[in-house]
Amino acid sequence: MAWPVRTQAQVWLVVLALVFLLLYVLGGVILPFLVGGAFAYFLDPVADRLERAGLSRVAATSVITISAVLMVVLILLAIVPLLIQQTTGLIQSAPDIAQRLQGFLLTQFPDLADSTSTIRQSLAELGAAVQARGAALVQGVVSSALGLVSVVVFMVVVPVVTFYMLMDWDHMIARIDQMLPRDHAPTIRRLAREIDSALAAFVRGQLSVCALLGTFYALALMLAGLQFGLVVGAIAGAITFIPYVGSLVGGSLAIGLALFQFWGDWLSIGMIAAIFAFGQFVEGNILTPKLVGNSVGLHPVWLIFALSAFGSLFGFAGMLVAVPVAAAIGVFTRFGIEQYQASLLYKGLAGSSTENDDQA
Repeated sequence: MAWPVRTQAQVWLVVLALVFLLLYVLGGVILPFLVGGAFAYFLDPVADRLERAGLSRVAATSVITISAVLMVVLILLAIVPLLIQQTTGLIQSAPDIAQRLQGFLLTQFPDLADSTSTIRQSLAELGAAVQARGAALVQGVVSSALGLVSVVVFMVVVPVVTFYMLMDWDHMIARIDQMLPRDHAPTIRRLAREIDSALAAFVRGQLSVCALLGTFYALALMLAGLQFGLVVGAIAGAITFIPYVGSLVGGSLAIGLALFQFWGDWLSIGMIAAIFAFGQFVEGNILTPKLVGNSVGLHPVWLIFALSAFGSLFGFAGMLVAVPVAAAIGVFTRFGIEQYQASLLYKGLAGSSTENDDQA
């Protein structure tokens, strides 16, 4: 005899609460395993294609892992040193930028020449403060990352976890399917397929958009002669997955730097602005519709809320699970609305009498 629906709901709510408690308590410890599992999930379709091409699962997993490690090493050797160099240069040039801003304001507003002016004193201190704070910020971020999980352990554990989970992914899915409650297995499979479709369409597509836009911004800004163009492009591309934030932050930073570097050269400043305008046009009209699609079901406001809430509660590990949880809640919400609209609570007595008439 099956448990009542209310009892089943209580059991699953307790299980869900235990999962979130585990994530809260062991967020830093399980971070490499979450990252490895995420990589395995997104690389599973690639492994399946290699299997259909004639490779065994072990061979397909080995090819993917070796290719990914080589790509990461190449990025670390070719791009990261330049990125660090430009970031350091941006911090070091903050005093000069503040002085140029002060000179511009004094030219436009002579009253600021008064030595007792609060604004002038603030501008004089701004550069040194940004320089000191910037260095402290970078050091704090690095220290926090090292405190969260050792970089060496992270870089070793993640590939190992990814390899084994990717190799056994199909077996794990089959085992989970065997553990589903038999009465609800068809419904759970349907919801899981919808979650997988929404999550895959969003994350795989959005990562492609971030990579393409970040590469475009970095190359275009560097070719346009903007100092620190690689840093600005990397920042804009990395946060593009947060709706509207990437374009606003990247565009503001690029145009602000262009004003200081090219002041008076309005053609160069306009070129920097045009790069971001073109990037946003391509993203909104070509990349996002083609790579992400319109049927994902993740509203930008809901996504921002999920990232903020889970990031605040569970740290970086929470941000990793925010998108899957947001996709799942979206699917469950649509399913609940569908069930509600099919119930007498929605149809009322009129709906019940109509169904009886149809049966008669």
